[in-house]
Amino acid sequence: MFEYCADPKSLEGLVWLSCYLTSGTHLMMYWSVLTVLLLLALAAPSALLFGFGGALMARSPNPVTRTFGKGYISMVRGVPDVVFFLFVPLAVDQGLEYLNHKIRCPDWTEPVRRGVDFVVCPAAKIPQSSSAAFVHDAYSFALALLAFALVFGAFAANTLHGAMSAVPKAQVETAEAYGMNRAQAFRRVILPQMWVFALPGLSNLWMILIKATPLLFLLGIKDIVYWARELGGSKTSVYAYAHPDWRVWYFLGLLVFYLVLTAISEKVFARLQRRLSTGQATASGEALRRAAA
Repeated sequence: MFEYCADPKSLEGLVWLSCYLTSGTHLMMYWSVLTVLLLLALAAPSALLFGFGGALMARSPNPVTRTFGKGYISMVRGVPDVVFFLFVPLAVDQGLEYLNHKIRCPDWTEPVRRGVDFVVCPAAKIPQSSSAAFVHDAYSFALALLAFALVFGAFAANTLHGAMSAVPKAQVETAEAYGMNRAQAFRRVILPQMWVFALPGLSNLWMILIKATPLLFLLGIKDIVYWARELGGSKTSVYAYAHPDWRVWYFLGLLVFYLVLTAISEKVFARLQRRLSTGQATASGEALRRAAA
């Protein structure tokens, strides 16, 4: 990055370190930190959306819809997460390419399945081999985001379903006695109060989501754990910046990064819990009333 970094072998001390920490590979590691934060920023609301839909389906009076919602919750929660993280991107990728293959190459006579290989016509590849590198990266990131949303959406659905059931039924019955229909009672009574009961479970789910971000490497995305292992390992003379095994320092930096992230998250959830509990007929709401008195 700096002009004096042209010949790394002639550098020493802090000058060498400044060039080492601003090398191209380190810039890719810093970019991977932003990738992880972007995944968390998008996966959390996406999983909450899937979870809310799953919880509503699990509460549906329609037996087919209810079975589908409960099946989604039970299936994803009952299968190891890594299986879905590997299956969902592969299944979605091959499904999109197969549909694109049928549309773009209707005259293709060779089978798509050839043993263990999945081969479609070149025009059906998503993305195209000639596409820019950032297009391939964005596509891989979108598949990873979908996998995270599906997996953690099932856990969120179970949490939200329990929170909806925790709202006293007497309040719902009172609302219906005043003339509200089922949808109005849900929107005006259950929905405002369920978040107080759901927040502890959702906060735990957020912490698990943070710890699951290193699984990005399984989906073809080079995350910060990958770069910490690669950059921290001992280098040979073929590398411009040779050094001993520094993996312990890189992983120590990751430890601090994740601890700071979880500490900030705990403070945010604590303030959110106090705000949602204000005026609610719950244990935390009663504690706030006593403290204010």
